Amino acid sequence: MKRVYVNEKWCLGCHLCEYYCAFASTGEKDMARALKDIRINPRIRVEERNGISFAVSCRHCTEPLCVKGCITGALSKSGGIITVDRNRCIGCYTCILSCPYGAVSPSEDGAIQKCELCIKTHEGTPRCVSGCPNGAIVFEERGE
Repeated sequence: MKRVYVNEKWCLGCHLCEYYCAFASTGEKDMARALKDIRINPRIRVEERNGISFAVSCRHCTEPLCVKGCITGALSKSGGIITVDRNRCIGCYTCILSCPYGAVSPSEDGAIQKCELCIKTHEGTPRCVSGCPNGAIVFEERGE
C-alpha cells in the first residue's frame, strides 16, 4: 500500500504541506481564496527541533491502536487506509491518546481529524505531497 513518507533531510520547514492539506478539505479551486483570513487546521503538521524540520501525519498502521481504542467505531480501516466517520465520533479523544505518532488531533467542531490520504477530496496523490516544493514528502510503496 502507498503511504506518505517524509525525508527530514529535505524538509525546508516551509509549512506549505499544511496549507495544501487544509486546502484539500475546502472543495475550492483557488487556494488563496479558500484560505484567506482563516486559521488553518491541517491534518499534517510540521514540527521543528534542533534545526531539523519534519512533517507528522497518519502512518496508516498495520495494527492501528487508534482504531482499536475507538469506543464508538468512528475509526475504521479499509484498503489499508484509516478513515474517520465524523458522525460517529463523540470527541472522547481516546484515539489521540492511543496514537504513538501524535498524528490524530481534535478538529474545530470537537470530533477528531487525521490524514486520510485525501481520498475523500482529491484523487491520486495527496495534496501535501504534490505541494511540497522540495520533494521532502513522497507517496510511495515501501517494504514493511
